[in-house]
Amino acid sequence: MNTAAVTPIAPPILVPPAAAVGGWRGLVADWSSDREAFHVAWGKAMMWIFLLSDTFIFSCFLVGYMTVRVSTTVPWPNPSEVFALHVGGADVPLLLIAIMTFVLISSSGTMAMAVNFAYRRDRANAAALILVTAMFGEMFVGMQAFEWSKLILGEGVRPWGNPMGAAQFGSAFFMITGFHGLHVSCGVVYLLTVAFKLIRGDYERRGNYQIVEIAGLYWHFVDLVWVFIFALFYLW
Repeated sequence: MNTAAVTPIAPPILVPPAAAVGGWRGLVADWSSDREAFHVAWGKAMMWIFLLSDTFIFSCFLVGYMTVRVSTTVPWPNPSEVFALHVGGADVPLLLIAIMTFVLISSSGTMAMAVNFAYRRDRANAAALILVTAMFGEMFVGMQAFEWSKLILGEGVRPWGNPMGAAQFGSAFFMITGFHGLHVSCGVVYLLTVAFKLIRGDYERRGNYQIVEIAGLYWHFVDLVWVFIFALFYLW
């Protein structure tokens, strides 16, 4: 009786991972492949990581403020009265805050248009709109400085107390609005630097205008944070 020939089955070949074969070269290759797979530039990725960490900080500030406000036994000052402006013989509630919010939200629109022109490689219009955005930011910081001076010199508000109610009002107000104002001030310097390099043609020679989009991400984040501050601090 003939017996069929049995072909031996070769054992599977185990291929070690690239990091095990190539050491650091394999690790770098894996990291590079991930970067290429997601198509995210380093500058944009780092900005997103920074904004994520900043989100945690602002969230802690706002949650701490809300916790203090709901737990204090002393009446909290009425924001409509504290932040009112005396115009035409009458107090107009939140007038200055409304103007500040309008200015900052408008700056998001000009920044978005600047990014659009940058992708068209129209550096003249992109730089002009970035300068307008920076001007809006300077106006916001100027109005915030006026607001601070009015509360400190006119109303006697201090970080450790105030004559209008809960002592925590001053510390929460100066901490939250001051930290946000610092971000706006840094953003203005950042935008002016980008606009100057646009006018000089640095990005044109590199053939990459992505820095304008990265600056726009930062500026839109600053505007979005102000929306939460406006809602939770001034309208509550």
